[in-house]
Amino acid sequence: MWQDILTAIALYLVIEGMIPFVSPGNFRKTVARMAMLGDNNLRLAGALAMAAGLLLLYAVRS
Repeated sequence: MWQDILTAIALYLVIEGMIPFVSPGNFRKTVARMAMLGDNNLRLAGALAMAAGLLLLYAVRS
């Protein structure tokens, strides 16, 4: 179980690191736009990302 959790965290870090590595200018612009969003918009985006992740996890593990 811990191996699976650590594998998931490692993959998350690799994917998150790819974005600024490949296109640092676009990453900086995106972060600046996100900083201008309201709290409710950020919460909605976070909730949608979590829901998509859960659906994908369910589809892969079923």
